[in-house]
Amino acid sequence: MAELPNLSVTPPEVDLSGRQLGDFRLLRRLGRGAMAEVYLAEQGSLRRQVAIKVLKSHLATDETYVKRFHNEAQAAASLVHANIVQIHDVGSSEGVHYIAQEYVQGQNLQEFMVRRGPPDVKLALAIMRQVASALHKAALAGIVHRDIKPENIMLGRSGEVKVADFGLARLTGNGGVNLTQVGITMGTPLYMSPEQVEGRTLDPRSDIYSFGVTCFQMLAGTPPFRGETALSVAVQHLKTEPQRLEHLRPDLPVSLCRIVHKMLAKNPAQRYETARDLLVDLRGVPVEGMADDWGDLVDEADGAISEMLAGAHAATGRLGSLMKTSRLHSMRRRRVRVWIAAGVVLSFLAGGAAGWSQRPAYLLAEARQANVPHQLNTAGAQLLRAKLQDTEVEAWLKSVERYFPKDERHVQLARQELAKLYLLEDRQEEAKKLFDQFADLDDSQRELRAFGLAGQSLLLTRTGRYQDAIEKLDELWPLKEELDRDRSMRQMVQVSLNVIERASEKRVSEAQANQLKKWLEVEFPPDEGETDQAG
Repeated sequence: MAELPNLSVTPPEVDLSGRQLGDFRLLRRLGRGAMAEVYLAEQGSLRRQVAIKVLKSHLATDETYVKRFHNEAQAAASLVHANIVQIHDVGSSEGVHYIAQEYVQGQNLQEFMVRRGPPDVKLALAIMRQVASALHKAALAGIVHRDIKPENIMLGRSGEVKVADFGLARLTGNGGVNLTQVGITMGTPLYMSPEQVEGRTLDPRSDIYSFGVTCFQMLAGTPPFRGETALSVAVQHLKTEPQRLEHLRPDLPVSLCRIVHKMLAKNPAQRYETARDLLVDLRGVPVEGMADDWGDLVDEADGAISEMLAGAHAATGRLGSLMKTSRLHSMRRRRVRVWIAAGVVLSFLAGGAAGWSQRPAYLLAEARQANVPHQLNTAGAQLLRAKLQDTEVEAWLKSVERYFPKDERHVQLARQELAKLYLLEDRQEEAKKLFDQFADLDDSQRELRAFGLAGQSLLLTRTGRYQDAIEKLDELWPLKEELDRDRSMRQMVQVSLNVIERASEKRVSEAQANQLKKWLEVEFPPDEGETDQAG
């Protein structure tokens, strides 16, 4: 019998909250990674919040890990860009190695998807454009991130999207530092490019592939490849073609689906050559009002993209100068957490932020003030800002109608989002009032009426009124093609059907059973995330 390997147990890390590291006082632990733990900290000299990454104690005695840790700081510090988490300082104190970096108030994309499900097209494009802009900047500097994944994409309060964690970043060319041992592939298997799986030389196209996997998951609600082991996933990256995204999300523009699948090409030569090429195609995706609505939210970042696409690469440099000046003068940048209502019937509300009450008083007051709704330039921008919130969501949604009462289209869209929010928060009476208003519309507003009927059916199943729910579905039947345009409507209907089918045996008339049967024979687009949780 072969001798078993000697498996060492990683010692538990001591919580360093309250400790002073140079100019930084650690407030509370935010999360843990493979190499480091992350703390929210206060920088005393500038009175600002920062995130401190502390190298784990059992790795701090290993010179290779210490070099890799500092290499992260070196790689990231050289990238000054609106869509890249900025490095403020790197140092050590009494044997504790740390990196002080920009604190992005919000959540990462993985947390966002778990809480809210796949975003709508506008939000998805907003995220994709900014991450692509960050990848373009990194590629110009000769840096390959090597670990693009949802956890490393931060969603900030003003709609800014920032790429974080250059812990595996590697400079290309002769000046690069290779800290990877022979035969060891670094990265996260779920998002690795084929060439990364095989241990081949990487270039920026590898990051584009990993970003393609991330985009597929963001839009479809599930990664393109899954398996019980890292090896099984890796093999799929090498040999298996992903399911077509347009089959999973028929409501998406075909051009967007093609973009994602081009990013996922097995052969690097068949992917986008550069992130700039990716940006060009993303801006060509036909989405009504995207330019106007998005322009209010990204400010400098989107301006940099526009100028870059016109050939003015100096725009990012100007942004960098602005950001450096901003940091020197301790100007606080506004940030907005992302809130999304897609997948409403499958999502659940996250708990309140742990430790919020432990924040310093002046920081707490500042955060509260940032959540007060204010008027933007257009109703579309107001609605997009509302979707990007995860605090004060209701107030932001209601502000669309308050500030833009004559913009009926965006007012109705905001009311739809309110109805979904009330469902998530189990405020059934408030949700019912809105769904009833939509259901009472005439057929000239078919999509809104279908949304109302779908919501009414779901609410009725929640209270066990299955016969009444079937009657609402029967009213919805002539409008069923509207379901193809709205994923949340399909989910509400699917959940209603699942619950009714299980619970209504011998409780409905023969006529109602026939009404239910025709719905059960409808082939809804496959959705890996669908459950009857909301029922």
